[in-house]
Amino acid sequence: MDKYSIEIKNIHKNFGNIVAVKDFSLNIKDGEFISLLGPSGCGKTTLLRILAGFEFADSGDVFMNGKNISNLAPYRRPLNMVFQRYALFPHMTVFENIAFSQFLKKKPSKEIEAKVKEMLRLVQLEGYEGRKPSELSGGQAQRVALARSVINEPQVLLLDEPLGALDLKIRKAMQIELKNIQAKLGITFIYVTHDQEEALVMSDRIVLMNAGMIIQVDGSKNIYFHPNSKFSATFIGESNIFPGKVDSLLSDHSLIQIDGFKVKARLNSEAKTGDSVFLAIRPEKVKRIKSADTAKTYDNKFIGEITEVVFFGSIVKYTVRISAGLKIFAQEVISDEQDLNNISESNIGDKITLGFSKEDLNILLK
Repeated sequence: MDKYSIEIKNIHKNFGNIVAVKDFSLNIKDGEFISLLGPSGCGKTTLLRILAGFEFADSGDVFMNGKNISNLAPYRRPLNMVFQRYALFPHMTVFENIAFSQFLKKKPSKEIEAKVKEMLRLVQLEGYEGRKPSELSGGQAQRVALARSVINEPQVLLLDEPLGALDLKIRKAMQIELKNIQAKLGITFIYVTHDQEEALVMSDRIVLMNAGMIIQVDGSKNIYFHPNSKFSATFIGESNIFPGKVDSLLSDHSLIQIDGFKVKARLNSEAKTGDSVFLAIRPEKVKRIKSADTAKTYDNKFIGEITEVVFFGSIVKYTVRISAGLKIFAQEVISDEQDLNNISESNIGDKITLGFSKEDLNILLK
């Protein structure tokens, strides 16, 4: 049986007439890295503040290790929070910032020194203990804030867009560092972000939110390749979205009518014959078919005309018109010189054949 660090049950929160969080329920396993992902105003930060005790829900409960903490003050909850703005004390050194909570607890000085050194090793800032926050880069300051939070050995760490203020290169490096630190510590991380890539790279599970509600909860690969709604398919990455109607349901696939064509799609247990649905597939799952032998491996094949070719360095994106009402976006990875030559010979107006598997074509009912 899974051990849950946190159980969130039917949390609801209004601010006046605005619904910030609506009937939110989620179980989070011990040691899990969970990302709350969604657009601005979707309720993810409000939920994090309810977990931290900075806000109180209008209804619902939060349990930690089976104990209801819904009415506990923040300082009595066995968790810590890391903010986007590091909130370091500017007059203190790195050592003093990290050790601050230990000073308050009046721990022995040797114990404090040993724990701070351990934290500095963890966040790779050995030798920086005498610096002031003004002498640190953004990435270094964020690591100090992280070390200050984990020195208390919280059961759960809440992180509110902690990398949002960093530039792109540092943010990408910190994503890997944070994930590695979390794995070493074994602490449950609940991480708020609106950055899709950040969530995909770091998370064990992603909780996709919109309008205060959970849209989809899943691992990175499933939530990317098998979205459960148009919102999931379009918020995370790029997708081909086609309106269609369920023609028939077979043992291992569905037949869907789209713009006069019939295509094979993966089964969706909620879809019924005659239903109006949407189909979604990622452009990288649509392959350019270059030989008759290769074509045999695809469940769905279309011949169309290239209307756009866009080169992105390591990938190339095609827009292909299949009919007056159907366009398909495809994407290819450039792996060698031959690929590059093939792409350079692709011109607008050329006829090409596209193929994709039924398992990559998702039926969406909402």
